[in-house]
Amino acid sequence: MARTTISSLFGSSPVKPLQTHMSSVQDCIQELVPFFEAVLKQDWETAAAQQKIIAKLENEADDLKRHLRLHLPKSLFMPVSRRDLLEVLTMQDKIANKAKDIAGLVLGRKIKFPASLAEDFIEYIKRSIDASAQAQIAINELDELVETGFGGNEVKLVEAMIRKLDKIESETDKIQVCIRAEVFADEKDHDPVEIMFMYKVIDWIGDLADNAQRVGSRLELMLAR
Repeated sequence: MARTTISSLFGSSPVKPLQTHMSSVQDCIQELVPFFEAVLKQDWETAAAQQKIIAKLENEADDLKRHLRLHLPKSLFMPVSRRDLLEVLTMQDKIANKAKDIAGLVLGRKIKFPASLAEDFIEYIKRSIDASAQAQIAINELDELVETGFGGNEVKLVEAMIRKLDKIESETDKIQVCIRAEVFADEKDHDPVEIMFMYKVIDWIGDLADNAQRVGSRLELMLAR
């Protein structure tokens, strides 16, 4: 018998799987802190073990992403559009992918960062992770937004969360500028090829915060609609 009831048009909500995916992404990128703590000490054995953890967690996030894409309801009355959901999912996925890429590049080339960078570098990584954590907080409010019909005080709450996310991302930009300046001042003491990859890693860490901000931006567009 064909499914023609009104309830069949609504399908199951995809919000919870999206939140679960973002949680998995956050689990993945948090491992960059112990990874870089080992790298900065040139403890390559520990770094290799951490890189495996990051790769495993990224794969788990990928599995969740594929499951959500394959099982995303096709009903006419989903609380949010398929396009919006898929774009948020893509931005979340890029965060985990970038973490895996960073760890793979650093370990593969055994990049030796200047000792003078250690404190600022760890702060930079942690602040980029903070941006993703703030995006997760905002995404975790999505079910509440759906329940309130994207209205009322819940919208103001999420807008404040997104503003905080923008502020954190801006702070990572400032830290990045300082770190790049420190590397530039130390360039003459390092192999030019290693310096080139060092700058790439610095940029990629910044991409973590940039992609987290894009998650917030997509959520902001949902509020506007």
